[in-house]
Amino acid sequence: MTDSPIVLLGAVDDFRGPYWTLSNFSEHPREIDGHRYATVEHYFQAMKAVAPEDHDRIRDAATPAEAKELGRAVAMVPDWRDRRVAVMRRALAAKFTADSEAGRFLLATGEANLVEGNDWGDQLWGVSDGRGLNLLGVLLMERRGVLRL
Repeated sequence: MTDSPIVLLGAVDDFRGPYWTLSNFSEHPREIDGHRYATVEHYFQAMKAVAPEDHDRIRDAATPAEAKELGRAVAMVPDWRDRRVAVMRRALAAKFTADSEAGRFLLATGEANLVEGNDWGDQLWGVSDGRGLNLLGVLLMERRGVLRL
């Protein structure tokens, strides 16, 4: 069982260490549309694929890092840029449910600002070098609000 997070100064600025549960790489297997995905990253990357065999290869990848690498190399659905936020939202809804350990962890972050701080340059889903849209953090806070209802 994951310990409840302790939030200092009202912010979580890194999804590693005690906040690993918030990471797309944390293992919280879920079934979505009849397929089992080990992590949010597996689902997200698999949903990029045009070809069903690419989807399955990504879904079955040994690690989330491998799933990410495979997802970068496949032919993507034509409207991926338009769909990616909805896909991430759906993945987070599957992982962070009211009756799951991950959902309870997310709720325990209280009112903390969630920022996916990173050192790999992702300024779309997170914040790197003080810049970024932090879409993952925004979607996690949105999901936390839904869980409170």
